[in-house]
Amino acid sequence: MPRVVVGLSGGVDSAVTAWLLKQQGYDVVGIFMKNWEDDDDSEYCSSNADFVDAASVADVIGIEIEHVNFAAEYRDRVFAEFLREYQAGRTPNPDVLCNAEIKFKAFLDHAIRLGAEKIATGHYARVRERAGRFELLKGLDDSKDQSYFLHRLNQAQLAKTLFPVGELRKTEVRRLAEEIGLPNAKKKDSTGICFIGERPFREFLNRYIHKEPGPIKDPRGRVIGQHQGLSFYTLGQRQGLGIGGVKEKGAQRGGGEHAPWFVARKDMAKNTLWVVQGHDHPWLLSSTLQADDLNWTAGGPPPPGSYAAKTRYRQSDAPCRLLGDADSGLRLEFDEPQWAVTPGQSAVLYDGEICLGGGVISAALAATSEAAVA
Repeated sequence: MPRVVVGLSGGVDSAVTAWLLKQQGYDVVGIFMKNWEDDDDSEYCSSNADFVDAASVADVIGIEIEHVNFAAEYRDRVFAEFLREYQAGRTPNPDVLCNAEIKFKAFLDHAIRLGAEKIATGHYARVRERAGRFELLKGLDDSKDQSYFLHRLNQAQLAKTLFPVGELRKTEVRRLAEEIGLPNAKKKDSTGICFIGERPFREFLNRYIHKEPGPIKDPRGRVIGQHQGLSFYTLGQRQGLGIGGVKEKGAQRGGGEHAPWFVARKDMAKNTLWVVQGHDHPWLLSSTLQADDLNWTAGGPPPPGSYAAKTRYRQSDAPCRLLGDADSGLRLEFDEPQWAVTPGQSAVLYDGEICLGGGVISAALAATSEAAVA
């Protein structure tokens, strides 16, 4: 049977992936990817413990496991870009870049050297071949679908990839893990990326990015506080602004005296953070976005027309129209204004269950004329 190399993370999804493939008769080899070294013995980054879990899983399933260090590639291809984006005032998504540059490039290349015909991961997505082309599909469990993070994969990568748990619901994966007797059957799902983990985000960025405090202003241009550095804030952010006690009489659009404040804009040139009161303030709503640095899974852009898109992972598909030729830049117009569309995040386009690809959001246009800065 063909050899399949499985990325074993120590989590339950990749463990069940390996077991399913072994049941199907594949020659399965496990690979544990070490992507971060700076403080991997800390309470926040658990790669050593994760490797122990992955090795235990391999032992129960009866497969070999290899520990591979991709930390240098990760630092050069993912983390360096992560820092560049934050320093420019944008909010990147390192998981998207990690999939494109590490899990489906460095890892895939390594697997091929081991004689693998395919690789497999525990992502909740599917691949379908139709008429000689490969399509990236959503996972069957809508609540766990991870196609958003995989939208930068190309035809060559999709042709070599299997996503066995994409055909299952998470509850089934957990049930299988318990039936098999996997040691990590009840292990909590990981949240975030290893180099940040559960630690305070601002504390982590402080190590790498110079902070330059500046004014926080409301829509009237009044200074109502001081920010710690624009890189530490993202659009739509509500917590950690340090202005919770400030009231604004007559706030509109769901505001009010005690309405919470949200980050609405970052002016890098003037080092100013603009905040608004009320979740549905016009400054937080966008009807159109522009995205660049595009990738289309089919190799080329889809034609203009009606589709759906996500501008962040935990979001329902939003009906939209793809405007014009998407060869060089992606321009989307939404049926309903979208909340806190954030430069640096990914805009991902869907045609039903098919993930077509997408790009990095570069700009968003306000839904109403009320959004002009005072």
